[in-house]
Amino acid sequence: MPRVVQFTGPRQVDVTEVPSEPLAAGQVRVRTRYSGISAGTELTAYRGTNPYLTRTWDPEQRLFTTAADAPSQPYPLVGWGYSEVGEIVEAEDATRVGEQVWGIWGHRSEAVLPAEKVRPVPAGLDPLAAAFARVGAVALNAVLLAEVHLGERVAVFGQGVIGLLATRLLRCSGAEVVAVDTVAQRRDKAVEFGAAHALEGDGAAERVRELGGADVAIDLSGSYRALHEAIRTVVVGGRVVAAGFYQDEGVGLRLGEEFHHNRIELVSSQIGGVPPKLSGRWDQDRLNATFLRQCADGAVDPTALVTHLLAPSEVEHAYRLLDDGAPDVLQIVLDFGQEPT
Repeated sequence: MPRVVQFTGPRQVDVTEVPSEPLAAGQVRVRTRYSGISAGTELTAYRGTNPYLTRTWDPEQRLFTTAADAPSQPYPLVGWGYSEVGEIVEAEDATRVGEQVWGIWGHRSEAVLPAEKVRPVPAGLDPLAAAFARVGAVALNAVLLAEVHLGERVAVFGQGVIGLLATRLLRCSGAEVVAVDTVAQRRDKAVEFGAAHALEGDGAAERVRELGGADVAIDLSGSYRALHEAIRTVVVGGRVVAAGFYQDEGVGLRLGEEFHHNRIELVSSQIGGVPPKLSGRWDQDRLNATFLRQCADGAVDPTALVTHLLAPSEVEHAYRLLDDGAPDVLQIVLDFGQEPT
């Protein structure tokens, strides 16, 4: 039977069997090979801090309201995940059977999806790299919102998977990147990905100021303290892109200091939409396609970020590693090919 990963409560995760879905008109059945775990959004579900677990999201008003007795997404949370690659094993169009595809269908061994919701893996691209299509789009979205020009200096706070991809994409755009992270291994990887400088979090603003200050800063750490330090790094009138998924209250964020005195522009990047100025030309499909083209052309190698390729049965161990913040952990990928279907 098909298997799916589910969160049953805070820090409670397992794999359960589910019935196989029938195939309807216009659908395909995909057998999963790889499914990447997000160390941002998914950890909020694992830890129980995600606002959808404690509040109600009103999509019409676009407001969260306090309704702990009726949250938008209560436990169990079944099939989270947005970095999947697999093979079409059943389809109305027989020519698609055997096609390697990527998409979003969560941590499950197979999925039945509308045919248009899965995209072919670009020719010559390692299917494992295609699992990064969505996280790569998150990084690219933040880079586009930064409005970086050739030769400008950009400070990137948080050198996890998305931060490292942003660092690489910024270098491809001709920027000088200053990478900031508390973990030495991640700073080393940032240099491999093209960062001109790699700094620890403490005192980062002073170090960047010694270089002349940053034209732009991007925070992908999800830490309020890092966001505050990012604000401190940019020059007067500079831009800060807040692209992390921040949780709880803004402890450590002091908007009466550099933000106020240096007239900083603070903007939010979220994958639900492209930068407003680009909405006439860009959409999410273009974000995904552009990132994968950079991978296929050899400009970006996301497979270099995979530190753990684990069987789905090891999913509890996988989330513990991410939750503990082990310094040698970057991208954990569930390899459904390691276990029989």
